[in-house]
Amino acid sequence: MLAACPEWLRPVVGFAVSTGMRRGEILALRWLDVDRIGERLLLPQTKNGESRIVYLNALALQVLDARTGVTSKTIDHVFGNLTGEQVSMAFKRAASAANIEDFRFHDLRHTAASWLRMKGADIHTVAQLLGHKDLRMAARYQHLSPVFLADAVRKLDDVFGEKAEGPKLQIETVAQSAS
Repeated sequence: MLAACPEWLRPVVGFAVSTGMRRGEILALRWLDVDRIGERLLLPQTKNGESRIVYLNALALQVLDARTGVTSKTIDHVFGNLTGEQVSMAFKRAASAANIEDFRFHDLRHTAASWLRMKGADIHTVAQLLGHKDLRMAARYQHLSPVFLADAVRKLDDVFGEKAEGPKLQIETVAQSAS
């Protein structure tokens, strides 16, 4: 997907998927909201009307470092004067070029949430990182892969020991005695 994006859109997409931020939050981000030393951002007002802190990982920091000098005044927006419509339309064209159907820019937020969960972050942490007020919204945002779900259920095998022979025999014995 990233390869199909125009050059100017790639930093925005990389930042979105590495932070889970909304398109509007990204486009409104100003340099004075960036705490590079603390590796975080302060969003003064989000969709729900509250401020929140966004913590930055290595990819997000690389994007910011690459943007330094492109727009450097403290009042400048990190990603210049892009509009939401420009970003959405270019993203839609890139998704089409990459043969990805039914994928919008906002889905990058879902991707970030899913990846966080699949890398071990609990749902409470994901909710806080994305600025959700309740866990139901955070749960809606995560789309766990079938491989992740299959691996998760296999963790129960540890409960029964490495080969699970004992419980299997006990289950068979109980089933036979019930018949």
